[in-house]
Amino acid sequence: MNLNGTLLQQVIVFFILGWFTMKFVWPPIMKALDERRSQIADGLAAADKAKADSSLAEKRIADELRKARESAAEFRSVAERQVAQLIEDARNESARIVKAAREAAETEAGLASQRAKEALREQVATLAVAGAERILRKEINAQAHAELLSQLKSEL
Repeated sequence: MNLNGTLLQQVIVFFILGWFTMKFVWPPIMKALDERRSQIADGLAAADKAKADSSLAEKRIADELRKARESAAEFRSVAERQVAQLIEDARNESARIVKAAREAAETEAGLASQRAKEALREQVATLAVAGAERILRKEINAQAHAELLSQLKSEL
């Protein structure tokens, strides 16, 4: 065996193997690596986009939460004002009802007092007629002397 022949065969086989690898093996490997690189880049871009979207969503959520709190505070404020107004209206209404009741009671008391005075005048007039009748020992005609009795009532 000749060392030069073997070396030459090995070099030829090496170049044939290199050419075969570069022609048929290397392109699918490079294609797979490029696809993988592209997938990784797309994945990183999607992750960055998701991170940006997440940040934007958090800002929107914070804004919505702030708006909701402001709205709730406004609703609470309006409700408190309405409750205060209702309480004030109820107080005014109760004061008006109490005042009307007092006026009605005073009016009723005044009317009752007036009626009592009238009844008392009638009784005094009747007693006066009875007393005068006894004094004079004769009967006085109340209808005949109605004017005198009315004058007597008004004087009392």
